[in-house]
Amino acid sequence: MATYKNIFKITHNNLSPNPGNILISEPFLQDVYFQRAVVLLVKHDREGSMGFVLNKKTELLVNNFFEELKDLPDLPIYLGGPVSSNKLFFIHSLGEHMIPGSKRINDRLFFDGDFDVLKEYMLSGQLVKGKIKFFLNYSGWTDGQLRTEIDHNSWMVGNATNRNVMQADGESFWKLSLELLGGRYKTWINFPKDPCMN
Repeated sequence: MATYKNIFKITHNNLSPNPGNILISEPFLQDVYFQRAVVLLVKHDREGSMGFVLNKKTELLVNNFFEELKDLPDLPIYLGGPVSSNKLFFIHSLGEHMIPGSKRINDRLFFDGDFDVLKEYMLSGQLVKGKIKFFLNYSGWTDGQLRTEIDHNSWMVGNATNRNVMQADGESFWKLSLELLGGRYKTWINFPKDPCMN
């Protein structure tokens, strides 16, 4: 009798992870942070890897923590991962010149930087939606750990547009990311979260 592992064969797509790539969790992953998650990789080098879960919105708003921002449109906070640092992170497309101290992810995306300058930007009436995204906590891997998890088929590596990264929310973005990979990965969107429930 075939086991579910034979029926639902999971294998990664052999792409090497780089900053700016997304990591798409395999459909049966049960981890509370990473189930049906899509992670934007912002750092990947010999010291390890760092990223933010893009599609797990919390009920928290940046507006509620900064009095001067309370009258701005809602600025949701996403749960970036399991590593707690008691710090609010943000990714943006504004660039190093507009937000000093920003760290380059790729040619289109940056993370962190001078938060006071960012607040000035937001308070000046500039468009925020689609340009800035906030996270509590982050996802981190020690040197070689992410590669091992990919080799064990926990993650697929994909690409995402700046627009997709900023608008990503919920399980629907996980499904969209698999659809964009094409081929056999498109069928994974129909897999149950628990293979025993099939």
